[in-house]
Amino acid sequence: MNMLNTLVAVCIAYALFLFAIAFAAERIAAHGQARWLRSPAVYTLSLSIYCTAWTFYGAVGSAVRTGFEYMAIYLGPSLVLIGWWWILRKLVRIGRSQRITSVADLVSSRYGKSNLLAVCVTLLAVIGTTPYIALQLQSVTLSFQVFAAGDLATGEETGHTALWVAAGLALFTVIFGTRNLDANERHNGVVMAIAVEAVVKLFALLAVGVFVVWGLGGGLTETLARIDASELGQWRIDGGRWAGVMLLSAAAFLCLPRIFQVLVVENDNETHLRTASWAFPLYLGLMSLFVVPIAVIGLDLLPEGSNPDLFVLTLPLSQGQGGLAVLSFLGGFSSATSMVIVAAIALSTMVSNHVVMPLWLRFAEPGATVSGDVRTVVLLARRLSIIGVVMLGYLYYRLSGGGEALATIGFVSFAGVAQVLPAMLGGIFWRGASKAGAFTGLVLGFLVWNYTLFLPSFGPGVLMPEAWFANGPFGIGFLRPQAMFGLSDMDPLLHAFFWSMSVNTGGVILGSLLSFPQPLERLQGAQFVNVFEHSTGPRSWTGNVAQSEDLMIMAQRILGARDAQELFEREAERQGGRGPLPDVTPQFLETIERELAGSVGAATAHAMVGQIVGGMSVSVEDLMAVADETAQMMEYSARLEAQSQELARTAAQLREANAKLTRLSVQKDAFLSQISHELRTPMTSIRAFSEILRDTSGLGDAEKTKYASIIHDEAIRLTRLLDDLLDLSVLENGQVNLNLREGLLSDVLDRAVAAAAADEAGRRLEIRRDRAAEQIVLHTDLDRLSQVFINLIANARKYCDAPRPRLEISVRAGARLALDFTDNGSGVAADAQDVIFEKFSRVSDQKAGGAGLGLAICRQIVTRLGGDITYVPGRAGASFRVSLPADLAIAAQ
Repeated sequence: MNMLNTLVAVCIAYALFLFAIAFAAERIAAHGQARWLRSPAVYTLSLSIYCTAWTFYGAVGSAVRTGFEYMAIYLGPSLVLIGWWWILRKLVRIGRSQRITSVADLVSSRYGKSNLLAVCVTLLAVIGTTPYIALQLQSVTLSFQVFAAGDLATGEETGHTALWVAAGLALFTVIFGTRNLDANERHNGVVMAIAVEAVVKLFALLAVGVFVVWGLGGGLTETLARIDASELGQWRIDGGRWAGVMLLSAAAFLCLPRIFQVLVVENDNETHLRTASWAFPLYLGLMSLFVVPIAVIGLDLLPEGSNPDLFVLTLPLSQGQGGLAVLSFLGGFSSATSMVIVAAIALSTMVSNHVVMPLWLRFAEPGATVSGDVRTVVLLARRLSIIGVVMLGYLYYRLSGGGEALATIGFVSFAGVAQVLPAMLGGIFWRGASKAGAFTGLVLGFLVWNYTLFLPSFGPGVLMPEAWFANGPFGIGFLRPQAMFGLSDMDPLLHAFFWSMSVNTGGVILGSLLSFPQPLERLQGAQFVNVFEHSTGPRSWTGNVAQSEDLMIMAQRILGARDAQELFEREAERQGGRGPLPDVTPQFLETIERELAGSVGAATAHAMVGQIVGGMSVSVEDLMAVADETAQMMEYSARLEAQSQELARTAAQLREANAKLTRLSVQKDAFLSQISHELRTPMTSIRAFSEILRDTSGLGDAEKTKYASIIHDEAIRLTRLLDDLLDLSVLENGQVNLNLREGLLSDVLDRAVAAAAADEAGRRLEIRRDRAAEQIVLHTDLDRLSQVFINLIANARKYCDAPRPRLEISVRAGARLALDFTDNGSGVAADAQDVIFEKFSRVSDQKAGGAGLGLAICRQIVTRLGGDITYVPGRAGASFRVSLPADLAIAAQ
């Protein structure tokens, strides 16, 4: 108990020491002497927030269990920093130009200031960081138990140590991290405290390493010999898992809220990245320098079954080195507390700015903010968020049993926060990335990570039924959480990382391709992707467009009357003014925006100031980039319009075809009626007059001759109709045989005119011809061609409605032989010109005596002869053109 009391006293003293460091740093910064606080060295040491209790304790345990795999956890961030020019430099520049305060703020700002995405990232970060906080609780709890119980073998928890540790860390973080609301300024005190903690934990780990190598191992040579003789001396590396862990560590380094806080938000100068690109990998190398010696010596000297995660602590204790053990404990405690403090501060800021404040401002009464109680609400929200986040870590620790290796818990957290990476990288490198794509990727990636890694990490039967591990949900084997789609041989961590990132990335890409970004998304996309071309620093307000009184009223509602008045008086004094209100300058607007951002977040503060000022400057390059994109969209729209017009033309043609089919259907019905009449009439006449001849006695010769003539004429009429039908059927089926022979065109026309120019009454059609042009020798079926001419001449005779009907036949020889048959009547109606060559069609209802098959037969005959027949519109009367191939016509000699 005395040792435990000593540890508590050491922890309290160490916390007070950190408070003193942070307080001194803030006082120095307030007096304008913070240049050394913003040095590359302090910035590099602040990145040691990556090295948590997982690194301090768990690296040795990982070396014992998996060999040199722990090095991949260091190589991932090292590679990111070495390649700082491509990703980190861009993130820092975007952070400064857009006033980014968190990873959720980054994603939200990129995709059109979307608070929905900010909420998604916040929830993902909270859930993803929960296992990491549980890891810190587990490490500190086991450390206390080792000192309290002296159990070097397991260090298992007894009592409620973890709960007391969680409560202490939550209280410490609330006091340390929510004393003020300066979320948009650099936390000089916090950064300096983290830098000091970096030195403490490095010194502690190096001290233990030196003691192990030279105090227990007998020197460097003998220690190396022990390493060679042990299993750790063999290079055991699974290439696939090594690469996967390295990639996972690199992704988490970019997305962890606490890392983003110190890496991007707290960065004051991009050139610090150049120093950090070699200094931080060196720091990680020093942190891992004695990992293998401690692991080997611990396996040799400590009892079998000792927890390798605690070798850094139990080795000094086993040798009676209490002071070194306390120093080691302090290093682990420092690693855990620094992580919890910064992570809880970052997460509480995200929760208050993106979840609590939007809800409170929406549902609060209109006058609720006049008294400045927004500040109280934000402080309360952040303090409760800190307590809630730490308690979630404790809950995870309890539900998961607290028995997993530290590295395993850390990987669960890494894979969770890494789900932000596709939306982040897509947002800063691809202008086409959209809010819909980012939201789709985040949701799908989170669901897959939750199903394949987070819920299974609690163990079978806790939050996921045990049967699902073996058989999948509802017996669907290919949906087993650790063997999705049959990948049963893959490591569970890599399996979850592979599927979650694949689905996430696919969702971002497909969602972006299938959606159209809003104008603000497009503008933000241009600013993010092309940040180096036109964003050399933070954007400035245009100024001189608002009244100080309006800004004072807004500041009082958010900051409170006293704080707002002090701010305005301080700024007025700095400007050298005589009144209590300062002039509205761009510098003053930036100052008031930073102050408001501490209460309501950067995006909300910027929007509130912009609503009053309305004058945020946008570079010409931004507008040109959006204009270029607009031009591309206009071009695409023009192509769509052309396609729409083409579709409209096609639709019009379909409507015309449908109208034509409708007319043909009507004509077909008329034909069926007509053909029935045409067939029934002669047959009825034949039957009637036959019965008269058969049944009537006493008929004279004249009457018999009359009735027999009628029967004969009706039989000829019936035969002609049947011949037309049979002839058309034969022609359509291609079964006709052509009788090819030579003859003069003029002779063919003479026979046609003689057969069709006069009707039964002897009335003749006047026909005009140019016989000289008709002296052409044809090599074709002259009888079939004559049939076509007879039909055209007969139609002109029957349907020409002129007082003195006349038909002109003209012949032109050229590439094709063309014969035009043109009468002087009123012609064919426009709506009938496209159907007159169809079956059942009649040119006119007047004098209708046929079945409407004549022109259809003509078209089939001319087609069989290699030519075509068409109606020529635009002439005085009806005009038909018969065209024949030139090789059928030879000029007569």
